Amino acid sequence: MGSHVQGAKSLLAANWKMNPASASDAADLVRAILEPYKAHADHVQLAICPPYPWLLGVAELIENTGVELGAQDCYWEKAGAFTGEVSAAMLTGWCQWVIVGHSERRAYFHETDEDVARKAAAGIAEGLQVILCVGELDEHYTAGQTEPVVGGQVRAGLSQLAADDSPHLVIAYEPVWAIGTGKNAEPEHAYKTMRLIRHTVGEVIGQGAARKVRVLYGGSVNAANIESYVELPLCDGCLVGGASLKADEFSKMIATVAEVYGHIPSTT
Repeated sequence: MGSHVQGAKSLLAANWKMNPASASDAADLVRAILEPYKAHADHVQLAICPPYPWLLGVAELIENTGVELGAQDCYWEKAGAFTGEVSAAMLTGWCQWVIVGHSERRAYFHETDEDVARKAAAGIAEGLQVILCVGELDEHYTAGQTEPVVGGQVRAGLSQLAADDSPHLVIAYEPVWAIGTGKNAEPEHAYKTMRLIRHTVGEVIGQGAARKVRVLYGGSVNAANIESYVELPLCDGCLVGGASLKADEFSKMIATVAEVYGHIPSTT
């Protein structure tokens, strides 16, 4: 069981999306999870990804706590006439992480596979850890097209990366039909798809790289079901959406993950 990449430490990344509504609410949420996290920091690596306006405030609150900071998106150019965009270079003074290719970015803002590849390459080039999201639509899932769709997204996302980039890359499998719907993938389906992801990484940038790239599950993950994912042999943690906005629930998730990984011998 557990991670085959970084031993007995699992990654939990909290994607707050466009929440919460105020800086004070963001601060309250951070404070509420700091103590529960400290109790389990030996087994859980925690990254919080708030909206851009709350990044600096959250950065101050988590300083010297071991909690890491991430942005929810970035642009691939370093600077220029790109109104409203934020470059990966601008994030590096505050963030350790950036999410690229989330299904909401693909669906609502029409990001292409090429856009996602350029963002992933820019994030890694600027020294950020990149969480690259992939996942199939409900129509793909019901038609049995998960493998070609997800495999194609992985290949495209890696198209500007090399084997040396693999320690800085995390791939999150988020079936689109499970995001914010209350549905979640059966662990067997999640496992098969995460196995496909790692196999595809090996084909594109090498088997050595495939052993270094971490793979997460996301999609309606909550305190009741997270154990069924993090105990899977190829699952290195979870990307958590709505449940990460509920301090009590997210704290339970941290504790559950720590308990699972506390029983997994380190492979490092």
